[in-house]
Amino acid sequence: MTGESSHSPTPGLTAAFDPGRFHDGAVNIVRRLTTYLVDQSVRGLDLLHPEALLKAARELMTLERQGIADFDADRVNQIVDLYTETGIPVYSPGYMGRQFSGVVPLASLIDLVGSVVNQPSSFYEAGQLPNVAERLMAEELNRYLGGDPDRFAMVTTSGGSLANLTALLAARNRAFPQIWTAGAGGTPGRPAIAVSEEAHYSITRAAGVLGIGERQIVRLPVDRAGRIRPDLVAPALDEAHRRGLRPFCLVATAGTTSMGAFDPLEELAALARRYGLWLHVDGAHGASLLLSDRHRHKLRGIERADSLTWDAHKMLFMPAPCTLLFYRDKAAARGAFRQRASYVFDEEPDIYSAYDSADKNFECTKRPMIMPLWAVWSVYGPALFAQKIDRLCAVARQAYQMVAAEPDFTVAHEPESNILCFRYRPDGVDPATVHRLQLEIRNRIRDGGRFFISKVDIDGVAALRVVVMNHLIDADHLAMLIAEIRDIGQRVLRASATARHDQRDGSHS
Repeated sequence: MTGESSHSPTPGLTAAFDPGRFHDGAVNIVRRLTTYLVDQSVRGLDLLHPEALLKAARELMTLERQGIADFDADRVNQIVDLYTETGIPVYSPGYMGRQFSGVVPLASLIDLVGSVVNQPSSFYEAGQLPNVAERLMAEELNRYLGGDPDRFAMVTTSGGSLANLTALLAARNRAFPQIWTAGAGGTPGRPAIAVSEEAHYSITRAAGVLGIGERQIVRLPVDRAGRIRPDLVAPALDEAHRRGLRPFCLVATAGTTSMGAFDPLEELAALARRYGLWLHVDGAHGASLLLSDRHRHKLRGIERADSLTWDAHKMLFMPAPCTLLFYRDKAAARGAFRQRASYVFDEEPDIYSAYDSADKNFECTKRPMIMPLWAVWSVYGPALFAQKIDRLCAVARQAYQMVAAEPDFTVAHEPESNILCFRYRPDGVDPATVHRLQLEIRNRIRDGGRFFISKVDIDGVAALRVVVMNHLIDADHLAMLIAEIRDIGQRVLRASATARHDQRDGSHS
């Protein structure tokens, strides 16, 4: 043998990739995760001090720096336990705080497969089945959307924020074709977007990323339920034109983050057409209601939207992130990005590249996030999603009825989906203290570790917010939460009254 000698991998390197070790480790981890899933006790977030968690995590790191450390199964067990113990218990009936869910268990197993086979899914040749699965799920879900089967397109993105940004890019490039190459300097008028006052912050963030600027955002007034008022859209757009703005997109929401409200899509679609605007619907949370016969009507008019953001990691109960971005016209989908790169884009399209999605999304390397959704859909069918969605919305309605019946509580709205906002506000409470009272209640509930709820400001005043994501939540859990809120609220008010009394006594002494 001539030239440089070949070297075999070290035993440590070989061992780290050993399939037998993977099997044993996987069995052990799945066993621990099964114990985690079995625990359906009512519990909230165990919020550790960051320094304590930093210390615990650091102590789990090997001190070996020169060679490959020996495999330590106990260290792996401690890492898994620390991970599960410090996370939000999304499978507990005490979890009612956020819009992400405990996943369908099968989805997590398919996600593991995706991590092992590691197939980036923006190109067919890199991820054959993920690209086919994306095409199949697009066809399945488009049946609920009502798009033209020969014209629509769907692409997955890593989160709703990226999907919203991508859709706004496509809308901007349609309205201002020269802006991609020439920039905004020669654009006639100032590009602007029209958005709800209740729009998700990712919309205004996208405006900054696109160079539109927050001052070019046209704010559309909402009613008390958080829905855009169609009668005030035209005056707002007319005023924007008088200011020299040139709106190119109207953004509606199906399931607002604050209250789960659904904008009137049919009326907004008519207005968008009248003003020549692209209609984008941020349905990150609420688009999943399309799968429910009981709730689909809340998205009436969705087939007229130019684009739709739909988070599968919310109300389709998938691992995050998994977002579906739909376009009514597939030609418009290719308008978001206008680039060629010889190392990824084929000069001569063929039957394989027809399945590529890289020309329609920002990501070049993209996780095969569609695979858990496609697998669960393939095994269980759409009824699994529809039944869970119906259950969550029904429990939110039940929560509304229970809270509304309590004389010392006030509800902020009737739930349109699975989100309910309300306040603890007994008679005699100074209106100036209501905001602070809700914040204190929410923080103490979180610190108590039995329930996890969130808060949101409505008309500038904090409200407690419950997001029902667990189908195991029932009336008993809701009653326990109401009782805990009342108990904490009363203690806060008594402490505040005592403090004021002591302060008055001190000032008189």
